[in-house]
Amino acid sequence: MISFSTEIIMSDQCKVKIKTALQNNDLTLAAKISLDYLNQLKKFHLNIAITGESGSGKSTLVNALRGIRNNTEGAAKTGATETTMKPTEYIHPQNKKIRIWDLPGIGTTNFTADKYLKYVGFEKYDFFIIVSSDRFRENDAKLAKEIQKMNKKFYFVRSKIDHNIQDEKECDPDFNEENLLKLIRDNCTKELQKLGFESPKVFLVSGVRLHLYEIKDLWKTLQEELPKLQRNALLLALPNISTDVIEQKKQTLETKIISFTVASVAGAAVPVPGVSDCFNLGIITAFTVHCAVSLGLTPKSLQKLSDVSGVSLRDLRAELKSPLAGVKITPALVLKVLSRSSTHTTTMKVGEVAMFVPIIGTVVAMGVSGSTTNK
Repeated sequence: MISFSTEIIMSDQCKVKIKTALQNNDLTLAAKISLDYLNQLKKFHLNIAITGESGSGKSTLVNALRGIRNNTEGAAKTGATETTMKPTEYIHPQNKKIRIWDLPGIGTTNFTADKYLKYVGFEKYDFFIIVSSDRFRENDAKLAKEIQKMNKKFYFVRSKIDHNIQDEKECDPDFNEENLLKLIRDNCTKELQKLGFESPKVFLVSGVRLHLYEIKDLWKTLQEELPKLQRNALLLALPNISTDVIEQKKQTLETKIISFTVASVAGAAVPVPGVSDCFNLGIITAFTVHCAVSLGLTPKSLQKLSDVSGVSLRDLRAELKSPLAGVKITPALVLKVLSRSSTHTTTMKVGEVAMFVPIIGTVVAMGVSGSTTNK
């Protein structure tokens, strides 16, 4: 696996070099710097390990993080008994470089914690999520301590919170949800303290209703602790669990626009009449598709959102802000959008590069209103 060195993350120095090259009309140099950066991104992989006892909801969480429902094509198998007897890899549908691994529960392998990590191939994972649907046990603690020895990150997730709330509602319709969540959190914290963790942090999550409870807090923690490249890749692959996540996705995509725009002048795959013979329409189209997929604005994503939210597809489409949203994005469509704003020049200048930024940016700016998205 490629290491997360400073060369991979575009530094301010790199950005300055691109800007200087553009100001000097040296598009060859600017494109080379951008392409070198983008080629480094292609080598990147992120492996997330999810483990826990049988019936803890770990497979449901695997599916939720991939934006896939249980019992659908490509979903991890779920059940009250252990359905995973060896590490099972699930590629993220929006980013093939992100792999989420469903690991067998340590209690089902008859291994000690250190031998369990060797059995599942601990070295390949970037971080671990340890899942429990009731209380964290000694096996969970031993595993976490072994992961810690290996200098890897781990996170405790208390799952099936929606089940606890539903059960409490049936017993007491007037119960206080915040009080119940605090009680569950405090109990988990006390259990882990007894098992040797001084200040453990536990995230309360529902794999079925991922946008509720503390998935946002888990994401904030990952933002603080993961390297930038890992963080950005995971962000763009996350389901749109909140308006904050959608806004962060837009900001992250905006930082990539200039690199893809400048890189598009290299290769000259498809000339755009009246703009430049160096313009690579293939790169621009690929990035536009990447934006639409990350923001959940492909036709398939919108249909899924309609099914889940109960909002009609027609009403969702009425909220879209761009001609590139909610449709199949093709080179011909991108060319059509570009041609509306293109200036009639014969050579690629700095101004032309700048012109492409708002055009690609229309995809980044497009979106469904936050209130609709979160229904």
